Amino acid sequence: MHRKSVYILLLSVGALLVLGIVMLFSTSAFAEGRHGDALYFVKRQSLWLAFGFVAAVCGALVDYHFWQRTCWIWFCAALVLLGLCFVPHIGMRVNGSFRWLNLRVVTFEPSEAAKLAAIIFLATWFSKYAPESHRFFKGFFFPLLAVGMMMALIAREVDLGTTGLLVGVTFLIMFVAGTSLLYIGMLALGGVAGIFFIAFHMKERLGRIMAFMDLEKYKEGAGLQQWQALIAFGSGGIDGLGLGNGRQKMLYVPFAHTDFILPMIGEELGLCCTLFIVFCYILIIVCGTVISIQSRDRFGMLLGLGIVSMIAFQAAVNIGVVTSLLPNKGLPLPYISYGGSNLVFCLLGIGILMNIYRRGTSDQGDKTTTRLQAKVTPRI
Repeated sequence: MHRKSVYILLLSVGALLVLGIVMLFSTSAFAEGRHGDALYFVKRQSLWLAFGFVAAVCGALVDYHFWQRTCWIWFCAALVLLGLCFVPHIGMRVNGSFRWLNLRVVTFEPSEAAKLAAIIFLATWFSKYAPESHRFFKGFFFPLLAVGMMMALIAREVDLGTTGLLVGVTFLIMFVAGTSLLYIGMLALGGVAGIFFIAFHMKERLGRIMAFMDLEKYKEGAGLQQWQALIAFGSGGIDGLGLGNGRQKMLYVPFAHTDFILPMIGEELGLCCTLFIVFCYILIIVCGTVISIQSRDRFGMLLGLGIVSMIAFQAAVNIGVVTSLLPNKGLPLPYISYGGSNLVFCLLGIGILMNIYRRGTSDQGDKTTTRLQAKVTPRI
């Protein structure tokens, strides 16, 4: 399984990327902000895909221990970028959130870089202080304090979805690293309570929670996207209406090409294609986990599991939102939704997983060769 895992992983990601471009071609022609060009979003996503491919190749070729040695550089850079979101003329306010940086040539979402930087930091920390992972300060308080600075800045941007995602990834890495279950339970309760506290003190976020609890009542307000998404799934049925024949993308579902692209797939290509997408994510999770646990060291294992959990949680939350199983969070569907920052860093994560696989395979090959050489008795 380990030998084939990387090939299955790449095939699954490739299938999602192709499907994402095809559906972006179908849905983005009706999206707002295309500047009169029906292929505007397709062209931009293709450009980001090229950058993501380069990032994946670099991640696959560079020894993953490079990220361990430069951990603090990426951590500090992520904090600076998150802080720049609140600087006038650099940070962009869109829909009430300060999530983007205006770099003149391109807009960039620093929280995507922060997620990967947090994973690298946690993997580095718990590989360095492995014997003390069960203790309060070095196994819980200090790493949580560091990552908590990122969480605070992201939450201040009014990005509760990414904040919750980062809490989940931190929870998993700490659990695998051996942090006491008592401390992890405190983290889970504190994280959930904190997110709900912030949500209930923000009118827009409170509206999303109320819409989640009674979607039909708020179907023309805060629950519009989710209500129309359910209509799209129902209209598509098992076989779908056919590629390009969807109706909900015609401005019935706001941002249909970004966070709510899965219902458009369900409407046009049907339940079979939707389940295929879920199956691809399951393959990514299984293969990524196999690669991670076969890593040659603790850092590689924690880094790989952190990347896999980042992709898995994000996909699970997006699918939960569009099927009305979760409140609206604003998280894109990895490899499919329109969004360059998320695409590049998710592909970089796949590249790092490939490098972990390569290093682990070569290490196993070296051990096998050594054992065979030890068994050979030289003839005199």
